Amino acid sequence: MSPSPLQLLAPAKLNLFLHITGRRADGYHLLQTVFQLLDYGDRMSFQLDPTGSNSLHLQSNGLATGLAVERNLVMLAARKLQAVAATPLAGVRITLEKQIPIGGGLGGGSANAAMTLLALNQLWELGLDTDELCRLGVQLGADVPVFIRGKSAWAEGIGEELEPISLAPAWYVVITPPCTVSTAQVFCHSDLTRNTPAIKMADFLAGRVRNDCEAVACSLYPDIANALNWLGKFAKASMTGTGASVFAAFNDEASAQQVLQSKPALWHGFVAAGVNALAHCEDGN
Repeated sequence: MSPSPLQLLAPAKLNLFLHITGRRADGYHLLQTVFQLLDYGDRMSFQLDPTGSNSLHLQSNGLATGLAVERNLVMLAARKLQAVAATPLAGVRITLEKQIPIGGGLGGGSANAAMTLLALNQLWELGLDTDELCRLGVQLGADVPVFIRGKSAWAEGIGEELEPISLAPAWYVVITPPCTVSTAQVFCHSDLTRNTPAIKMADFLAGRVRNDCEAVACSLYPDIANALNWLGKFAKASMTGTGASVFAAFNDEASAQQVLQSKPALWHGFVAAGVNALAHCEDGN
């Protein structure tokens, strides 16, 4: 009998603010942000192949072609781990049930990659510690490490310099309008602010923050501006990452659900609670 699959939640994240403070010589933007992890995300399952094959298999409701499978961050993460192993590794069957909208600035692909690194490190008994996994993860995406560490965090650098943060309880309405944002287009735009002065935690707590990408994204994608205007009727609304998703915080689930139920039919939306630590990190590891 094959062992039970290892099942993990790959959570969505919100950028509660996003300041761009500079740009490195290699083109990466330097930033300050707070990553808020959510209790909503993609469901992932990992199981060693009972047939004895050493192949990797990915099945997902979010993939269309064989080429897309090989280019998916799940497969790229698995290949990263294979490359550091000294011996051939057992095959794994991976199932990915997508819930996080693709291209919304919610970190779905990065969360998938992070959970893959965590799960396969365990299944393959590689013994890599969290720092080593983060060094691999940042090669796949700047925000992969926050999901590996599994804690909401204050972030600097390109998003990989993390300090865990304890955030007040909140319920979030997250709305994704029907547009697909090009992150590269936003970050390369001539109107993007790239010299926001660095702030302190006190500035964040006092609300003296914004998303530097929001104005550019709204000019390029009017659907984002429309979503912000609509959600802003109920509470202060902000964009996460480079969009297209926008969010607002509420004190209780009932209030958040009431707002969600009134959203326009063409927009994707969900309600989620903010979490300070994922289940695999609640023991302090």
